Amino acid sequence: MDKFVGKRLDGRYEIKEIIGVGGMAVVYKAYDNQENRIVAVKILKEEFISNEEFVRRFKNESKAIAMLSHPNIVKVYDVSFGDLIQYIVMEYIDGITLKEYIEREGSLRWKDAVHFTIQILKGLQHAHDKGIVHRDVKPQNIMVLPDGTIKVTDFGIARFARSEQRTITDKAIGSVHYISPEQARGERTDEKTDIYSVGVMLYEMLTGQLPFQAESPVSVAIMQLQRDPQLPTEINGSIPLGLEQITMHAMQKTPERRYQSAAEMLCDLGQFRKDPSITFDYSYFVDDSPTKFVPNSFDYDSVDVPEADNQKEVKEKNNMIPILAGIAVTLVIAIIVLAAIFVPKLLSGTGSELECPNFVGKTLEEIKANEEYTTNFNFEEEWHSNADYAYGYVYEQSKAEGQTLKKGATITLYVSKGQSTKKVPDVYGKTESAAVSELKAAGFKVTTTELPSEDVQKGLVIRTDPQRTEVVAENAEITVYVSSGETIKNVDVPSLVGKKQDVAEKELKEKNLVPEVEEITLTIEDKYYPVGYVVKQEPDTGSSQIPEGSTVKIYVSNGVSLDISLELPSDFPTGAFYFSLWEDDTMTVESKKTSVSSGTREFVFENVVSKEESVTYVFKISSDQNDYYRVSKITVNFMTGRAQVDREYFDYQQIEGDSSDSSSDDSSGDSSGDSSGDSSDSSNQ
Repeated sequence: MDKFVGKRLDGRYEIKEIIGVGGMAVVYKAYDNQENRIVAVKILKEEFISNEEFVRRFKNESKAIAMLSHPNIVKVYDVSFGDLIQYIVMEYIDGITLKEYIEREGSLRWKDAVHFTIQILKGLQHAHDKGIVHRDVKPQNIMVLPDGTIKVTDFGIARFARSEQRTITDKAIGSVHYISPEQARGERTDEKTDIYSVGVMLYEMLTGQLPFQAESPVSVAIMQLQRDPQLPTEINGSIPLGLEQITMHAMQKTPERRYQSAAEMLCDLGQFRKDPSITFDYSYFVDDSPTKFVPNSFDYDSVDVPEADNQKEVKEKNNMIPILAGIAVTLVIAIIVLAAIFVPKLLSGTGSELECPNFVGKTLEEIKANEEYTTNFNFEEEWHSNADYAYGYVYEQSKAEGQTLKKGATITLYVSKGQSTKKVPDVYGKTESAAVSELKAAGFKVTTTELPSEDVQKGLVIRTDPQRTEVVAENAEITVYVSSGETIKNVDVPSLVGKKQDVAEKELKEKNLVPEVEEITLTIEDKYYPVGYVVKQEPDTGSSQIPEGSTVKIYVSNGVSLDISLELPSDFPTGAFYFSLWEDDTMTVESKKTSVSSGTREFVFENVVSKEESVTYVFKISSDQNDYYRVSKITVNFMTGRAQVDREYFDYQQIEGDSSDSSSDDSSGDSSGDSSGDSSDSSNQ
């Protein structure tokens, strides 16, 4: 079981289950008991806590998203960067990734692809306005909610537009199927990098396949740099030409030939959505029959032409002269006439071309009051509800900022009527199913959670958040709190470590807690606890209170595992032997049969039990003929967790019979007083 599931972070976030695993973090569904809502908690994996690069990226994500507030970007509620755990608390998204949606549906209807792309671009435009470039836009980082709402997630490698750049060799940067050519080259990246990635996603949504696929990521990156993708209409003939042009314009290799901002691409998508038959001047000329040059060394005189043919050719040429002269005169007259008609118009237009200003974010009143605007352009206005802009503010325009326009051109301004609102229905006291149905019918998104209550019958609604009759956005999320019945009493977790098993179980039962027992074998590095004593517990004492009836797991010692390396003499007999520990002429532990030879060997003794704080064992190896060889004497201090070998090895001695006299001759091991025979500590403690 995952170590965080069932735990509470900072006494606030109750971890329920794993909902996603990424390269550097795990995402959990959790309950925020202060705000009474379901959240997502992204916890940096333990192996990356000490990795400065991963911690930097993890902090970048929280810093990036914390600056952003947009309905198409996942919200961040809280962050924590401790020494032992680092996590981000985010909005919980009940949906699937766009990648999963594409894999399930295949190619999407072009209307759905446009609907999703517009939302993605709106979220990215908000980030770009804050100076943040995502740099890892891909369908795996886009969440699709059941109502079709899009949420952009995972700003893990986002950076501020003016901060340091990184190359692809720095592990970088984006996913290879969606990275821009400049990312693949390790060049500077800006907002246009995200535009390229959006173009790739739009291509994938429309065709059901990626523009570039190969066996290795490096091959895909090279294709991003060098190849042009197959046209979407060649894969799916139902794609409108205008939408194909938008897609390919976003995927131009050179950033300067791409859309220069998300707003610019949004403008074209807006025009296309109003008129799907529209086309754009984004088709680039490809000469399928290039001019062929003839080398200068070609000898024209070497061609053998019959004399009669030459005479005929000369005659034909002479006959053509009057015809060509007539054509030339006609062309000259046509040119003069056309010049007379169009040159005055061209001259009169000189200086009348203007760049389209940015009207987004300005009020309609402010625009109409600007004489320069009203003199140079004609305006049409369309009013719509928009949660992101206050009443009267322009949130979109039909012509892109910077686009060249003739004086007097008409620009449509899309003006916000503000956020459309509704009252939250009163569903207090109704059953959960009835309340959810009523709220969804009113257009709200609904989540439910249980709360204990002594006043409200189990299964009935206690309250909602936002509360009944409160005026909120028409598609707001409503949390419904349903009674789970009487309040469950919370109790403190007792301290059980170091107590006998029966005593620990009794204390838990007295607090109406359920003990769960697991025996474990300690290693010599662990703090020693006698057999039958509690070594550790989950949850630990000092944790927040837990409800009565909860399970507390206790780990009980069943002995110590000794893992000891010894060097045997070079002339030690080889063959199959048993090895064992002896204490006071009594065999304490006998291991399985093993092959023994000279050199350094590792011997493991499981479940060694002692009632004393410090015990000296004689380590022996025995053959099938019951011949015993004393190899070393080992002193184990169970209370401090140390094992000492008096020498790395004794000069082995064969012991007659059943070795009942195993301790009578220690001189072979203890008499040597040179430095090489001093005791050596086999543990790291």
